[in-house]
Amino acid sequence: MPAGDAFTPDQLHDIERAVRNAEEASGLHFSVYVGGADSETRPFAIELLNELDDPDSSVLVYVDPAGRRLEIVTGSLARRQLSDSSAGLAALTMQTSFATGDLAGGLVTGVQQLGAHAHQPPLLHANNEPHKL
Repeated sequence: MPAGDAFTPDQLHDIERAVRNAEEASGLHFSVYVGGADSETRPFAIELLNELDDPDSSVLVYVDPAGRRLEIVTGSLARRQLSDSSAGLAALTMQTSFATGDLAGGLVTGVQQLGAHAHQPPLLHANNEPHKL
């Protein structure tokens, strides 16, 4: 997470924990990038996503506090688990916190919400063998 010096160690810990929890809940990879864009924000966020180890199964939250920009971009596989409306709700949650000056809290809540919305229910029957009564 770039721009780490903008957060206290406790805030960084909270954001990292939210990322881990979202990953565990969804099976997806989550990344948070805080900083300015070299170009237009959406193409820049997509470029960042494509630089990740597994972009197809990743969700990237890009925030430019100075430019007041927020982008949530998903890879092709992640998009199957996380709908645009769910991402939009998380974005609204984050923007509300950002507007009150709570950047870290907005990221924590938003990432948690994304992970919860992308949650995969556990398989009830992991094998194909019929059960004997």
